Amino acid sequence: MLSEYLKKKRKSLNLTQEDLASKAGVGLRVVREMEQGKPTLRMDKVNQVLMLFGAELGVVLKVKNNE
Repeated sequence: MLSEYLKKKRKSLNLTQEDLASKAGVGLRVVREMEQGKPTLRMDKVNQVLMLFGAELGVVLKVKNNE
């Protein structure tokens, strides 16, 4: 889950939410919402944060049981 990933990565680098927001160029509210698992987030903002960890959002194909 995105929220768990972000929190774990942030803490492993000894960053506060404020530090992460500043380094990513996003608002503190964005980081808080991401770590709290808000169901609707702006993909561009998520990718700004993920870039700090060498990651980005991507498409994951799901296989249906009938295929």
